[in-house]
Amino acid sequence: MSKAVKAFEKPAHPADAMEESFYQEHIKVYPAAVSGTYRRIKWAILAVWLGLYYLVPFLRWDRGPDMPNQAVLVDMPGRRLYFFFIEIWPQEVYYLTGILILSALSLFLMTALAGRVWCGYLCWQTIWTDLFLGVERLIEGDRRDRIRLDEGPLNFEKIRKKVMKWIAWLLIAAGTGGAAVLYFADAPTTIVEVFTGKAAFSTYMWIGILTFTTYFFAGYMREQVCIYACPWPRIQAALTDEYALNVTYRLDRGEPRASVKEGKKLKAAGADVGDCVDCYQCVAVCPTGTDIRMGSQLSCIQCGLCIDACDSIMTKLGRETRLVGYDTPINFDRRREGLAPVFKLIRPRTMLYGAIIFLVAGIMVYTFANRTFESVNVLHDRNPQYVVNSDGSVRNGYTVRLLNRAGRARDIMLSVEGMPEGTRIDAVGIDRETDGNPVIDIGADRTRELRVTVTAPGDGLPKSSDISFRITDIADKKTATAKDFFKAP
Repeated sequence: MSKAVKAFEKPAHPADAMEESFYQEHIKVYPAAVSGTYRRIKWAILAVWLGLYYLVPFLRWDRGPDMPNQAVLVDMPGRRLYFFFIEIWPQEVYYLTGILILSALSLFLMTALAGRVWCGYLCWQTIWTDLFLGVERLIEGDRRDRIRLDEGPLNFEKIRKKVMKWIAWLLIAAGTGGAAVLYFADAPTTIVEVFTGKAAFSTYMWIGILTFTTYFFAGYMREQVCIYACPWPRIQAALTDEYALNVTYRLDRGEPRASVKEGKKLKAAGADVGDCVDCYQCVAVCPTGTDIRMGSQLSCIQCGLCIDACDSIMTKLGRETRLVGYDTPINFDRRREGLAPVFKLIRPRTMLYGAIIFLVAGIMVYTFANRTFESVNVLHDRNPQYVVNSDGSVRNGYTVRLLNRAGRARDIMLSVEGMPEGTRIDAVGIDRETDGNPVIDIGADRTRELRVTVTAPGDGLPKSSDISFRITDIADKKTATAKDFFKAP
C-alpha cells in the first residue's frame, strides 16, 4: 500500500495519529525515452521556442539616428519598449495591459479546446525540463540506466556522469540567464561587457538569479512545479467542459486489463478482455509520473507522450491505436450508449472567448493605428498658486512636459487658450517666438520639460479659469492639448 493511501487511513488508536504523515514523500520520476507524433511535435516546438529566445535579441531594426537598433528591447533607462516597428512609451502602458488580457483569453480558449495544451507543449517550464531531461538521458542513459545509476554504489563512473550532467545543466542555465538580460540592453555590447568584467553589477546579479532558478526548477523541481507550484491546473477546472479535448484513456476499449499471455487464456475461456496489456509504458514515459488510466488528474500536463507510448505497443501487438488519445468526457457516455463520438470545437464558450479576443485585439489595433506622436502634460504650481505683479497683472507658474514620439526632431509652438486678450506665455530659457508664443525644439523620440509662466491682466479675472495648453508642430500643424486652470485673487 502506498504512503499516499496510508496517509488517509484512520489510525487504529488516537496516539498513532501523531506518527502518521499527511504528505507523500517525493518520488523521483524517471521518464523513459519515446518516439512518435507528439514527441516530434514537442521537439519541434522546443527547437523553435529556444531558437527564438536565444536569437531574437540579436535581430536589428533601423529606427534612425540616435535610436537603438535592437529589434526587441526593453529600454529601462530610456523608459521605452521596442518591438520591431512598435515603440511603447510609459504613457501607453494600456497596450501592455491589452497584451496581458489577450494572453489570458488565449489560455482560456486553448483550455476550452484542448485542455492543458499550453502546459504540455508551450510552457517555459515544460520546454526547459524537456531540455534538461534530454541532456540527462544523453549522459546517464534511459530510464533503467538512470534508476540503476542512482541506486548503485558511489563509484568513479557515477561521479563522472553526475558531474558531467551538472556541468551541462549549469551551462544551459547560465545561457538562459545570460540571454534574458540581453533583452534589456544592446545584446552584442552586453555580451562583451559580461565576459570582460565591465558589465554592471545588476547584470551579473540577474544572470545569477535566473541561472539558479533555471537550474533548480528545470533540473530538480521538474514535475513538482507543475503539480504543486503552478496555479494553472486549479484554474483550468473552471475553464473546461465536457466537450474539451483532453488526453484520455479509453476505458470502454482498455478494460478489463490483462497481459498478452493472460489475455489469450481469458479469450480462449470466453471471457471479455480489453486492449490494455498493463505494460505501464504510458506511466514510464510520463514526465510527471501520472497513470493516465486512472482518469483525469491534476498532475497530468496533457503532453501526449503516453499516446506515443501506447500507440507503439498497440502497433507491435497488431491492435488499433489511440487506446490513449485526445478525447472528450461527453464521448464516454455516448460510447456507453452505443452512439458515435462527437467533437464540438465551435460552441458558446469558445465563441465567447474568440469574440472577446477579436474585440480586444481590434481596439488595440485601432488605437495604435490612430495614435498621435505628440502630447503635452501640464502641472500647476502648488505654492504659490498665483503671484500678483507690481503692475497688477497676475502670474501663474506651470511645469510643462512635451513629448515627441516621432522619429525626427520637431519645432513645437506652445500657446494657451481660454484667457483674456493681453495674456502672455513665457517659457524659461526659450528665446524663439512665433506670434508671441514660444517655439521649442524637441529631438526625435524625446521629451522636454519646461518652466512656463502665464501672465494675464489683473482686471476682471475670476478666481479660477479653465484653460488649455496647445502645442502645434510648425511643419505639419499637428496639435495636442492639455487642460489646466488659472488662479487669481
